[in-house]
Amino acid sequence: MASLRAHFLHALLHRTVKDHFGRAKDARRFRKIFDKIFDRPLLRARRGVHYAPCLSGNVACERVQARPGDRPRLFYLHGGGFVAMSSRIYRPLTGAFALRGFDVLTVDYRLAPEHPFPAALDDAIAAWLDFSREGPAAIAGDSAGGNLALALMMRARDEGFTPPIAAVLFSPVTDLIGTGPSYTENAERDAIFGGHALERLAECYLGEADPAHPYASPLAGEMRDLPPMLIHVGAREVLRDDAVRLAGKIQAAGGDAELKLWKVVPHGWQFADPLLPEARRSLNEAAHFLKAHRP
Repeated sequence: MASLRAHFLHALLHRTVKDHFGRAKDARRFRKIFDKIFDRPLLRARRGVHYAPCLSGNVACERVQARPGDRPRLFYLHGGGFVAMSSRIYRPLTGAFALRGFDVLTVDYRLAPEHPFPAALDDAIAAWLDFSREGPAAIAGDSAGGNLALALMMRARDEGFTPPIAAVLFSPVTDLIGTGPSYTENAERDAIFGGHALERLAECYLGEADPAHPYASPLAGEMRDLPPMLIHVGAREVLRDDAVRLAGKIQAAGGDAELKLWKVVPHGWQFADPLLPEARRSLNEAAHFLKAHRP
């Protein structure tokens, strides 16, 4: 059963944010809306966590650590519709992973439309190649960052560089063509997005690229030989079937994909870790999964 706080948060976002996303026409407006949702004092960086700017593969990143000693290493790719957000805004979420015992690297990849596909993916891979030289690491990402994490794993398989040991994806974008039934079935129920908003964000990201390119829409590619994966998504999200179909396709290819659908919660609910029971449970399950696959 969903918590009362989940119901409240869903209703609040549906009432105050969704129409703004629906009316947004360009990346500048989308960036302002993303900031309005996520860059606020209520979702502040976690206490007891150290955030340090750094470079990895000559890409701007942030190292996020809380506890000394030998910690599992996590490479995090933030969301934001490919056009917005940053490692700074993501400190509540990456700090939550650090407090659960991880040494986290967050990547400030280039944003569209100024830098369209595949710029963000190229940055992610450059940073990963450098980070992975330090030793085995897992990968995680949400929304657009989930898309980039999945595409990175596919390119690691196709190009032969070191893959992540395991992956966690929160509400990943896997289909920029927008063919999933939930794009219409959940168009009204989703607290933040309608299908048209995601179409405009995809256009910003793709530029002149084909939306069916497997590194842009990973669901269009092969799902064989990928690392073990945990996927969480809200049952009311328009992105529900991006996650559901991804898990099914990985399993059909003989891979290891665990899928969990969460009731009521809005897109990006893990940000509300200090306030929302479902956020704490999602992050705890993610941490347990990643640590279970540590070599």
